[in-house]
Amino acid sequence: MITVSENAKEHALKLISEEQKPEDTFIRVGVEGGGCSGLSYKLEFDNQLKEGDQQFEDKGIKIVVDRKSFLYLIGTELDYTGGLNGKGFVFINPNASRTCGCGESFSV
Repeated sequence: MITVSENAKEHALKLISEEQKPEDTFIRVGVEGGGCSGLSYKLEFDNQLKEGDQQFEDKGIKIVVDRKSFLYLIGTELDYTGGLNGKGFVFINPNASRTCGCGESFSV
């Protein structure tokens, strides 16, 4: 399962509203090769399911992950930070053995 923090929920709902996304919009989370640690996170709004997608809902936010990416993301929490080191969505991934300084890539 992938969970969502209260901060991430608030900011996701705000963005969905500001961007006037359809009511069936969900957050698509994925992993792709690249970044300084080997794997990079992908995060986008979507409303089209694909074959093999895994679906979750936490705190009223729907999260969809493709089957391959899910293997790297089991137990991950999507959070939002607005601190001095930057502002945006971050992944708290218990499967990552190493994370780069910017938090956008990881390795297992």
